[in-house]
Amino acid sequence: MKKALLLASLISIPFFGKTQGLENIIVETYYVSDANDATVNDLGGVLPIGSVTRRIYVDMLPGYKLQAIYGVPNHELRIATTTLFFNNEDRGAIHPTYSKTQAKDNTVMLDSWLSVGAGCAGNFGVLKTADDGVLNNTNNDGVLSNESPQIGIPLTTQDGLLSVVGGTPVSVTTVGGNDQWSIFDAQNDGSNGPVFSTFDGSWAALVGASGPNPETNQVLIAQITTDGVLTFELNIQIGTPDGGVERYVASNPSSNEILFPELTYNSELVTSTENPKDISEKLITYPNPVSDNLQISSGFKQGSICRYSIYSMRGDRLWVQTLVNTNNINSIDVSELSSGLYILECISDGKRSSQRFVKN
Repeated sequence: MKKALLLASLISIPFFGKTQGLENIIVETYYVSDANDATVNDLGGVLPIGSVTRRIYVDMLPGYKLQAIYGVPNHELRIATTTLFFNNEDRGAIHPTYSKTQAKDNTVMLDSWLSVGAGCAGNFGVLKTADDGVLNNTNNDGVLSNESPQIGIPLTTQDGLLSVVGGTPVSVTTVGGNDQWSIFDAQNDGSNGPVFSTFDGSWAALVGASGPNPETNQVLIAQITTDGVLTFELNIQIGTPDGGVERYVASNPSSNEILFPELTYNSELVTSTENPKDISEKLITYPNPVSDNLQISSGFKQGSICRYSIYSMRGDRLWVQTLVNTNNINSIDVSELSSGLYILECISDGKRSSQRFVKN
């Protein structure tokens, strides 16, 4: 009962004011494992080659504070993979409790965990581009040295662990969740996935969490490593500078909730829509956001056969239809879709184009 009351206190506070303090959800590709990293598997657990470590940040306006990432009835909190999450068996835990010294060992820095700012004990987790490069870790086991362009800045240059004079990350409180938190604990016994899902749980910063840079105010909330497709649906509560509360949801907003489509993520669809091989500039959707009829300008030649598909951010295909490209414009009725973020895909003459759109 105590846990249930605590969760209610986190997410049932009245909403004050109309300013929207949540600017973005940032997903950073932190690292991609290679064959070299497999040489220390016996020290930290099996890390499949090609596993991608992603960090998720809440980006807020100055003065706002992260309070909770939550799931409640009608708003699922979900993190999933098509395989399993990687958990380091040496120093890994549900939250990043290992020290920066311990982070130099084996693959501890790639552990999957949940946070409200910390990247390890006593250090904030920050985007590698925001790291000062001071006291950067050098791995004791000669791994985590991949310099592939896919990861941007190598960990050997800037590790995204920042010590701030006079400041330390706040602690994490987990509430409810049907004891699913152990999915991210220090084990790889098959129970480390593939889905974390709750309608009555949260991980929270009871005193509120701010980023180490007050101007950018970006708070690290999770690090997930998997060799599968990563998807998530999050709901976020933040505190306003004047003591109010704002709640952002991935879908189906009600009352004072604010729809924020970026709270839904699919690594496969995000990659495909940003892939240079795609020709997304040929696919234009409007209006966007849309309520009823989505107008499409495909750019493919007139009279060509186009197969259109609509996907949820989980990767589920919700609708498919083949249409003749007439005057380069087609219309699709999307009125029956729930509010949220979707992917529209068009395939014609062996070429593929895709575009995101928001359904009101």
